[in-house]
Amino acid sequence: MRSFLLLIAVLVSHPALAQEPKAPAKKKAAPNPAYEATNDVAGLPRVLIIGDSISIGYQVPLREAWGGKANVHRPATNCGPTTRGVDQIEQWLGDGKWDVIHFNFGLHDVRHFDDAAQPTDADKGHRQVSNDDYEKNLDKLASRMKKTGAKLIFAMTTPVPDGSPGRIKGDEITYNEIARRVMQRHGVVIDDLYSFALPRLAEIQLPQNVHFKPEGSKALADQVAKSILKALENK
Repeated sequence: MRSFLLLIAVLVSHPALAQEPKAPAKKKAAPNPAYEATNDVAGLPRVLIIGDSISIGYQVPLREAWGGKANVHRPATNCGPTTRGVDQIEQWLGDGKWDVIHFNFGLHDVRHFDDAAQPTDADKGHRQVSNDDYEKNLDKLASRMKKTGAKLIFAMTTPVPDGSPGRIKGDEITYNEIARRVMQRHGVVIDDLYSFALPRLAEIQLPQNVHFKPEGSKALADQVAKSILKALENK
């Protein structure tokens, strides 16, 4: 009995001894290599990539393909829908001079959300950005980027497959038509990644998923590199 009372006294005087052992701290996720800052090499053209997770996927192979030929940058974030673009474009452009800006929006704009702004199933809620707002936002973004003097390239949204969470196959076609109309008004070059990816989706895209296999991202990077090279040659 005396030993038991002594143990209680020790625990009371030293509360930390009575606490449950803490779980080991979780390791921080490794930084995404696509967000790695680019140290400019003087004399090389500066290229800015603006886009969602599809562009994040091809950022590293694109940077590797252009090693020693161009300084390839991107914002250290998923650029998401056009609403985010309008809000953050000044930050993404920064103060430096750009020779080429390759940009894309669309996959997040067609994603379905409920009235509480939470992602939902494709047969519920509404698209995050309406047709009309998508056109207005793209118009604002193209107008702003033209002021940089850079050669602008808009990448068409890649295909939405059946069963992709929160998206309806075919919506991206409608939004690509809107984008084409806007880019034609502004004289922006089109990089048709939709048509490039469509005939090879079984080999390069994940099933029921808008994202791509590593070899798919590499294929997209090669196509983007070609469009950037052409823009630099014509600049």
